[in-house]
Amino acid sequence: MSAIRLLVLGAVRQHGRAHGYQVRNDLEYWGAHEWSNAKPGSIYHALKQMAKQGLLRAHETAPSTAGGPPRTEYELTDEGTREYFALLREALTAHDQKPDSLTAALGFLVDLPRAEAVELLRRRVEGLERWRATVTGHYTPEGGAEQLGHIGEIMNLWLHQADAGAAWTRGLVERIEAGAYTFAGEGRPFVGVLGEGEENPYATGTPHPGDQG
Repeated sequence: MSAIRLLVLGAVRQHGRAHGYQVRNDLEYWGAHEWSNAKPGSIYHALKQMAKQGLLRAHETAPSTAGGPPRTEYELTDEGTREYFALLREALTAHDQKPDSLTAALGFLVDLPRAEAVELLRRRVEGLERWRATVTGHYTPEGGAEQLGHIGEIMNLWLHQADAGAAWTRGLVERIEAGAYTFAGEGRPFVGVLGEGEENPYATGTPHPGDQG
């Protein structure tokens, strides 16, 4: 799964309706251009593609009072909402996703009910445990990496990743079960998007043709 689809859908959903530059600004505010493939070109491409696929509804807006060109604003369709939650659940559950997918999903974790978030994260731990068992089926850590030559270090890496990932996920589950954060249906959640015209201290400042569209 590509994190860009989840990021773009999530940003648009938090605004309710947003133009491309707002989405780009939010993703840069979150630092997504550093830890994912959320570069300007991919953001604008994702918006246009998902509009063609029926996941986003495009609205042409009037030119600005300052005389700028009209912009296209996007909002999620019902199908887009279903896709958003499917991507979010997949990213939280699958242990073999790229790190940017999990990072993106954590940013939208509270869009789910608390109990469901816990269940998905527990399934993630189960997947990591199964993966670890598969590795140890071919490699015994107690024997040391030398038993497989330097290739054994690959197995060591996988085991450390599985153990660290499971430990971190269990810790997150404990925090959520203890009442951390505000989840769907519990009140006003934390929203990390920028308002129209609000300054972004983390903006790259690099112009892109899509900024005007």
